[in-house]
Amino acid sequence: MPTIVCMKWGTAFPADYVNRLFRGVRRHAPLGTRFVCFTDDAKGLDTGIEPRAIPPITLPVRGLRRGPWRKLALWSRDIGLTGDLLFLDLDVVVTGPLADFFTYEPGKLALIRNWTQKGDGIGNSSVMRFPAAGAPHLVDDFEKDAIALSFKHTNEQTFLTLESRLPTVFWPASWCVSFKHDLMPRFPRNLWAEVPKPPNARIVVFTGHPRPHEAAKGEWPAPWYKKHYKSLLPVRWLADDWL
Repeated sequence: MPTIVCMKWGTAFPADYVNRLFRGVRRHAPLGTRFVCFTDDAKGLDTGIEPRAIPPITLPVRGLRRGPWRKLALWSRDIGLTGDLLFLDLDVVVTGPLADFFTYEPGKLALIRNWTQKGDGIGNSSVMRFPAAGAPHLVDDFEKDAIALSFKHTNEQTFLTLESRLPTVFWPASWCVSFKHDLMPRFPRNLWAEVPKPPNARIVVFTGHPRPHEAAKGEWPAPWYKKHYKSLLPVRWLADDWL
């Protein structure tokens, strides 16, 4: 059974983000795809989403470099799932068919080639397929020296790309596009040109701000002195793809 997983903890994203992701998956994934949300709070999740406790990982209360290090819990040997898992961040929008994500280079760690580190071979884990319990040493090693490793590797996706010891591949570039790096018109065109919907993409990735709900309204939280280039018109196609 194809299995898609996501993760929600804390208050950064409401249950609505999980539900919208689930509905996008349901529209575009193969029939019978399982949808699992690892979370510390399952309230408000739609019927059809399988809530599960976040796999165990011990992180220091203080001193850790800021970032989504809890995502490393996906590599726990106690994840309770088998086979290849397709992970999606909550701030992505599914716009096309997902079946190929399960059959592309099976058994390998598949990632987006990170848009800001293309020459470094670093992956972006917003859309990631990996074998369940395929690299539990990532959790073991991080727990032993979390603070030092968090500053050595900057973020979770750099750490797992460099330390997974798994054969790694990158998705075809057209499958996963960045809202900011690939689609946003450059200043000053962003002041009058709408953000186009990518015709061949399967997933649009929102990193940081604007998030999908902000982009849909044409809002970009930013200091006043950055507003001239950090602004956009309402993204109308999100009304159909981020329901």
